[in-house]
Amino acid sequence: MARPLRIKLVTVGASWGGIEASSRLFSALPANFPVPVVFVQHQRMSSEDRLARLLARKIALKVVSIEHGMHMQPGALYIAPAGYHTLVESDGTLSLGLHWPVHYSRPSIDELFISAGDVFGGSVMAVLLTGANEDGAVGMRHIIRRGGITVAQDPATAEAPVMPAAAIEAGGAGYVMPLEDIADFLIENAFGLEG
Repeated sequence: MARPLRIKLVTVGASWGGIEASSRLFSALPANFPVPVVFVQHQRMSSEDRLARLLARKIALKVVSIEHGMHMQPGALYIAPAGYHTLVESDGTLSLGLHWPVHYSRPSIDELFISAGDVFGGSVMAVLLTGANEDGAVGMRHIIRRGGITVAQDPATAEAPVMPAAAIEAGGAGYVMPLEDIADFLIENAFGLEG
């Protein structure tokens, strides 16, 4: 097997069932994970920073609630705030937007994935976990067209299979794997380990 591409950014999206799935995924990543991770979880406006506080108790990565204009650092998990789209800007910072919801969602996974693909191209990985709508499928296809790596959770292992299934059907999933295999795949690609 060829040496995997060394990635510079991991983006992750989830909806229904995503808190449990993301906790399992992120808890398997080491504190020295060499790239930033940006996470969009569909959540209610009233959620405030509860997701960040919950994950911070369970994982080794530094957990950061995204603020507009924030620079990304390796070994950190950036959590999109409720009510704002999270975008990756050309200078590598994160921005927050209030434009229209996508798939009834703000933050939208598609918005994150598309902007990350535009900036990082073949050096970005997108992971789409469990969810009950089709957000993320368009963004996954965009990242594949830009040369990046995309992973959909095997719908059979998802609490809500609609979201990863939509990405697979749309041709946006370069890889499909059960939740428990995704962390090792991220580690191999981020560290540039031999497959």
